[in-house]
Amino acid sequence: MDDNPLEHSHQPDAIRERLSQQPQQSYLRDAILGGIDGCVTTVAVIASVAGAGLPGMVAFVLGIASLIADAFSMGVSNYQAVKSDHDARDRLREQEARHIHHDPEGEREEIREIFRQKGFSGDILEQVVETISADKRLWVNTMIQEEFGYALSGPAPMKAAASTFWVFIGVGLIPLLPFLIPFLAGLQMFLVSGAVAILALFGIGWVKGQILGMSRFRAGLETLAMGGGAAILAFLLSFVFEPMLSGLKLG
Repeated sequence: MDDNPLEHSHQPDAIRERLSQQPQQSYLRDAILGGIDGCVTTVAVIASVAGAGLPGMVAFVLGIASLIADAFSMGVSNYQAVKSDHDARDRLREQEARHIHHDPEGEREEIREIFRQKGFSGDILEQVVETISADKRLWVNTMIQEEFGYALSGPAPMKAAASTFWVFIGVGLIPLLPFLIPFLAGLQMFLVSGAVAILALFGIGWVKGQILGMSRFRAGLETLAMGGGAAILAFLLSFVFEPMLSGLKLG
């Protein structure tokens, strides 16, 4: 028995069926981005408050405010980024259709050069050029993929934005929950929050590793190191500037 089965069948019928379908869009990148940033954002706020010696409830209030504002900002930014790819693809499609209409021979020469660089030559190369240029949609699609390096389709902007926003909120709330536990007080809140944040960051990396077929432990440690670095930096900066804050309070 094969201990490493292939991810899909390579029978001719299975290949034909698989390649005839539209590729499924993945929103894993958007979710991982939102989860990591959400947790890091909250941890940084909590670490800043701890470094400044402020009460736990201040960490909770500032954490919630920062979480919602940053989640919205991340969602909007991701929406604009994904939409810009769609807009660029549409613009290129219109541009190539116009070029084909006004200068078909020039566009055929571009197709010829693209496939010459792939190793085609002679009659086979000319057959490829004639086959592609006989179908305007195939012609335009080939130019978009081969000349400009764009995929023919991409994630939906709203779904990408929603994935980032909601995972940002969900994961970012985790380090704030200990501040709502009645029997925790003072330093205990920060310690429990820190422990929960460590588990959340490592868990995000673990899930990423599981989905992408990477080493789960390594992916978890990488994500934890990134988030932990941000928290340590925020704590140190707040600790350094805490005397200034104390002066403001006294004033």
